[in-house]
Amino acid sequence: MPTTPNVSHDEIARFGKLAARWWDPDGESRPLHDLNPLRAAYVAARVDLRGAKVADVGCGGGLLSEALAQAGAHVTGIDLGEKVIEIARLHLHESDLRVDYRVQSSAELARSEAASFDAVCCMELVEHVPDPAALVNDLAAMLKPGGRLFMSTINRTPAAFGAAIVGAEYVMRMLPRGTHHYAQFLKPSELGRLLRHAGLELEDVSGVVYNPLNRKAWLSSITAVNYLAHASKPA
Repeated sequence: MPTTPNVSHDEIARFGKLAARWWDPDGESRPLHDLNPLRAAYVAARVDLRGAKVADVGCGGGLLSEALAQAGAHVTGIDLGEKVIEIARLHLHESDLRVDYRVQSSAELARSEAASFDAVCCMELVEHVPDPAALVNDLAAMLKPGGRLFMSTINRTPAAFGAAIVGAEYVMRMLPRGTHHYAQFLKPSELGRLLRHAGLELEDVSGVVYNPLNRKAWLSSITAVNYLAHASKPA
């Protein structure tokens, strides 16, 4: 496994346990399945994916990577979890799509393919790494001038603690306990600061509302729990 200081091996092991059922819409990855169409649509509304070169950083088992490939993008999906990358590669035999999946860190991809991507996606990863600023710098380095960055994460609010940790992990048990750590959540202002320090311009922050009972998700002006962010690299 490639090594990098900006990784939690406990996190890799935790998500590795979910690998076998990653593509089961009723399994432990159920929230990812429910949120994936909204995330893919958010990206597609802001960048022409047909023929675009796109990196999906922290791709897991490939839900978003395949959606982007289905929309016509040339996708490179990276993750440091060997088990989830194995599942992602196996699923391509079922979907008949093309995605270049790699066990690779963001730092390694930023070095080897600097300024190469039209768009970079990084969903639900920044709150799982020891150094969020280093991750955002890597993402910025991957982008071509004029490229677009898309991120999703969780706000650090009492509402998020109740929904993402107490509700999702302990009450409804949609996620394994210990999946999230409240202190690692980022406020939109904090993520915006990281983006600006990396030389990016914040274009949009949209809240994401998710109802686990009917499995519907939609964009909102309310960012108290989950939110999506879109930034661009100046041309």
